Amino acid sequence: MQRERPSAPVGPGLHHVEVWLADVESERASWAWLLSGVGFSQESEWPGGESWEAGGTYVTLTASPNLRAESHDRRRPGVNHLAFRGGTREAVDAIMAAGPEHGWRPLYQDRYPHAGGEQHYAGWLENDAGFKVEVVAGPAVSDARADVA
Repeated sequence: MQRERPSAPVGPGLHHVEVWLADVESERASWAWLLSGVGFSQESEWPGGESWEAGGTYVTLTASPNLRAESHDRRRPGVNHLAFRGGTREAVDAIMAAGPEHGWRPLYQDRYPHAGGEQHYAGWLENDAGFKVEVVAGPAVSDARADVA
């Protein structure tokens, strides 16, 4: 199912992120729940992958024959986590509360929702494969964040 992507503004910004998964089939449902919860819609799906779009940016989840490890480790060199705009504080709270039902466990619960600093309202989740995401309330990500691993 391939839909035509709407035209997006040309200029600075993130165009897309491609996330390689060790087992796409076992992770599809948890990623679908998360991405739809933060406003992405599925644009295409194929055996071994899918693509999700929001506001001219897309996220591709796929398997690759070139994987060199059996699992993801966010503490190795590479991408540590993806941060998504989650909407209102209530929307972020709802995603954090429902996360465990969909394969995402909360991180930094003792400091939620200000693990990234007093002015930064966000929650962090990690799935069974070790991928970490941040769901941020408000229109933009604050520059005044604490370093959370």
